[in-house]
This record gives sequence, C-alpha cells and structure tokens, in this order.
Amino acid sequence: MAPREYEVKSSAPDSVYRSHAARMGPWKCRSCLSALLIPLALWSMVVNVLLYFPNGQASHTASTQLSDYVWYFEGICFSGVMMLGVAVVLLVLDNDKYRCCQSENCSDTYTTLLSIVFSALGIALSGYCLVISALGLVQGPFCRTHGGWEYAFEDTAGRFLTDSSVWGECLEPVHVVPWTIISFSTLIVLSGLQVIICLSRVAIQLSNIQCGTYSVIGQPGII
Repeated sequence: MAPREYEVKSSAPDSVYRSHAARMGPWKCRSCLSALLIPLALWSMVVNVLLYFPNGQASHTASTQLSDYVWYFEGICFSGVMMLGVAVVLLVLDNDKYRCCQSENCSDTYTTLLSIVFSALGIALSGYCLVISALGLVQGPFCRTHGGWEYAFEDTAGRFLTDSSVWGECLEPVHVVPWTIISFSTLIVLSGLQVIICLSRVAIQLSNIQCGTYSVIGQPGII
C-alpha cells in the first residue's frame, strides 16, 4: 500500500510541472513577438519622417507642399511612438517576475486580460497606419505639374503605380513619385507586420485560456 500512496502523491506535482512546461513555449513566443514590435515601430517613425523630405529636400516641407496623408502622423505617432508604448507594456506583462496581485492565479488572469487588451490596442494603432498609408499610396503625391500644384494621379484609382511612363507629369519635387510609392509601401509592410504580430499574440492568449480551462476541467484533483 505504501508504494501506491507515494505514486498518488507524486502525480499532482508531475501534472503541474507538465502544465507549466507546456506554457513555457507560448510564453517565450509572446516575448519574442513583443520585442519585434520595437524595431518595427522605430522604422515606421523613420519612414514617416522621410515623407516630409521628398528627394531629401526640406524646402517643400516648409511650404506644406506635401500630400495630406503625410500630416496624419500615422508612422510617427500611431505605428511609432504609441506602438513603442504598447510593446514596452507587453514586455513587462510577459516578464515572469511581474505580479499584479498576491495570488498567482489572480495575477495570471489579470496579466492575460491586460495582454489581450494591449494587443488589441496595437492592432488598432497599426491598423490605422495601414489604412492611412494605403490611402496615401493610392492618392499619389502632391506635386507641381504644367497646370500647377495638384494631385496629378488622384483620379487614376492607383493605376499610376504600375505605369511609370506617367510619373513624368510631376515636375517638382524631383523623383517625388517613386519616393512616395516606396515610403508609403514600406509603411504598409511595417504596419501590416505589426497587425500580424498583435493578432498572433491575441490568438496565443486565447489558446492559453482555452487550454487552461480544459486543464482545470480535466484535472479537478489538482485544484
């Protein structure tokens, strides 16, 4: 009888250990995803700043001869500074040493909820940058043509993007069309990656909640 009692007592710790080990993979994955948001946010700010200096010239910024969508600060504020704040908060929440209350179960619950909330906020911020950048890309640059300063390709529904022969209609700033296309396209890629990362974090958190619920239901003796 003694050996049987020993086996029953050791089953619960083993189950807890296996459960903890199963969570370590997703936990490390979340931390890596949060860290990736930082360089993406920094690059978004850099690319957005470049939009204010077409062809490396500052004269057009002073005279506000730029596309309207440049002034929405989508890469500087939303996908940049604010996303940096979200990334820092998520990294803190992913830290094993962080506890928001004394009970470990309570702390894990609130940490998971906060992580989902801030990940959703990240989706909203990067999604805003994605939409504004796409609109700016389709609208095209604000440039000087033979008819004066105007949006030369506003009525083309983005067809100018694949027809480089019409780019010459923009006389000033020099090379403003490829500059605008590359910058807005880069912002779309960067913000799109941010959206994917934040969505992945939400999916991981929800899967952890689901697996945790199944673990409690399947092993009531551990509680």
